[in-house]
Amino acid sequence: MKISAFTYVRNGNTLGYPFIESIKSLLPLVDEYIAVVGDSTDGTREAIAAICDKKIKIVDTIWDDDMRKGGKIFAQQADIGFDSASKGSDWLFHLQADEIIHEDDLEIIKQSLQENINNKKVDGFLLKFINFFGDYDHYCPSRRFHQREIRIVRNNPHIRSYKDSMGFRKFDNTQDANEKGTKLWVKQMEATVYHYSWVKPPKKQKAKHIEFIKRYQPTDGFLTALEEEYGDGYHYRDFDYLNKFSGTHPAVMRHEVASKDWVFKYDPAKNNMKFKEKIMKLAEDLTGRQFFIYKNYKLL
Repeated sequence: MKISAFTYVRNGNTLGYPFIESIKSLLPLVDEYIAVVGDSTDGTREAIAAICDKKIKIVDTIWDDDMRKGGKIFAQQADIGFDSASKGSDWLFHLQADEIIHEDDLEIIKQSLQENINNKKVDGFLLKFINFFGDYDHYCPSRRFHQREIRIVRNNPHIRSYKDSMGFRKFDNTQDANEKGTKLWVKQMEATVYHYSWVKPPKKQKAKHIEFIKRYQPTDGFLTALEEEYGDGYHYRDFDYLNKFSGTHPAVMRHEVASKDWVFKYDPAKNNMKFKEKIMKLAEDLTGRQFFIYKNYKLL
């Protein structure tokens, strides 16, 4: 069995992405790791090269500003990583630059992939997510963040990144921009993605948030309003509710956790929940289930 991994990143140092930790977390599992590095100016490429692991293959790209609208650039970069992987690989693992795998889950992942290597009904695997928010002690378990997503797919050229790299679908004609594709048949895996997108010092979180929004807006007209709203740093009030994290972080992240130098105080009263969301939260509390969740997959 051969496993390839791929990621994409641009100016990861400036924007506070734990991209080095992300790559290192998965290296023990995979046979090769494709790092698609956009035209960075902050030493991102050099930092990846400095890992000095023969499994890592760097693919250099230039981000096209004509692809800003709708986050299309993210899907394009993911597909470059997909296409750069070895054709002899059985499985492709897409780990984004702010996502990390716990070392305790590596053997679980390996066993699941080996057990299903000949089961062609399985297009991929669904992994659980812990979406940290504000600091390393809180996470968002609500419908605002994807709680499960496809991160492992079979090495099939008809599988492409979907929309803004939110997941994957299968396409008859991968060159047809209008084709919506079909949802993949996936199995749920008992492994977790530790997602650190919303855990940064306020100034870096603001910079990252602005850069992210740029990939969905055709112009920079939104910047004035955001500058007025955030001021010197991101305010961390864009949540509905958070839970306290009681587990252990992946080993590659423990230095980052220990060196946190900002203060985040969770005040449940400062949430921005709408009335409908409060009703849905009450239903979740009573039943232990989340209703009407969008699913970009078909579960086997």
